[in-house]
Amino acid sequence: MPVRDRLLAALVAVLWGLNFPAIAVSLEQFPPYFLVALRFALIAVPTVLLVSRPAVPWGWVLGYGLGFGVLQFVFLYSALDRGMPPGLASLVLQSSAPFTVVLAGALLRERLTGRQCAGVALAVAGLAGIAAHRAEVGGGAMLLPVLLTLGGGLGWALGNLCSRQARGASPFRLTLWMTVVPPLPMLAASLLLEGRGRIGTSLSTLDTQRGAIAVGGLAFTVLVATLVGSGIWTTLMSRHPTSTVAPFSLLVPVVGTAASALLFDERLHLVEMLCGVVVVTGVLLGAGAGRTRRAALVRPEVTGPHDVRAGGPREQRV
Repeated sequence: MPVRDRLLAALVAVLWGLNFPAIAVSLEQFPPYFLVALRFALIAVPTVLLVSRPAVPWGWVLGYGLGFGVLQFVFLYSALDRGMPPGLASLVLQSSAPFTVVLAGALLRERLTGRQCAGVALAVAGLAGIAAHRAEVGGGAMLLPVLLTLGGGLGWALGNLCSRQARGASPFRLTLWMTVVPPLPMLAASLLLEGRGRIGTSLSTLDTQRGAIAVGGLAFTVLVATLVGSGIWTTLMSRHPTSTVAPFSLLVPVVGTAASALLFDERLHLVEMLCGVVVVTGVLLGAGAGRTRRAALVRPEVTGPHDVRAGGPREQRV
């Protein structure tokens, strides 16, 4: 990979890592379900008007949108709203990699190699260590956000399976059209569970300093992390083998943790840092299984950070 493309891949990891603090500041203003609806609606409206729909069955688009768009962000935003540190969230969300590998084996009958199984076992051990430490330190109040973030990783993995089945689609167009799924169900959930009053207050106080910062965070998530980041990543994945590009996504939790430490004075306990190293090692180990042979046979598709065939990180984060 040329130096320029390596720098671009590193830039995408930085943008996606900064996305977690951006979400956190947006949640200071907006209710979580309403924020999910806003985030996707801002992409979905111009997509419907300007982008042709990919030639794949609607079922896979809906499945991708429900898993990646609805379930992932319902759990992730709820976790952040309940006190999950953004840096730790960027790490725990790596659980989507082992979830994807296991679900691909169980639902798609894809054969798991010994290396993938070892990677999944390592990642699960690291995530279990983080959950156990949080439970020991703060009981259920600190454990719940970790479990919610794991639910986000599971939703992401389910979306990966559906996007994997949408063979032949333009990856970036599929990602854009996935965004038409979450807005209406998330708006309905917000009205039902968060209420008109809370939504109205979040919109009527946008002229405050906190409101302006939240809008800036939302703009970063939509324009920079999603459109710019995903666009660059899609281009890189079309130029180079998955095995060359994918490991750069493991920089995301590093950037997310560092940014959260600088912006929010977030500090991870030593135990959590060590468990994080175990998680990343497991993801990287699982991602390495069989990629070289597949890359020679199949042109990679880009749909999410974890490709089912490779069992490792692929893309982030609409």
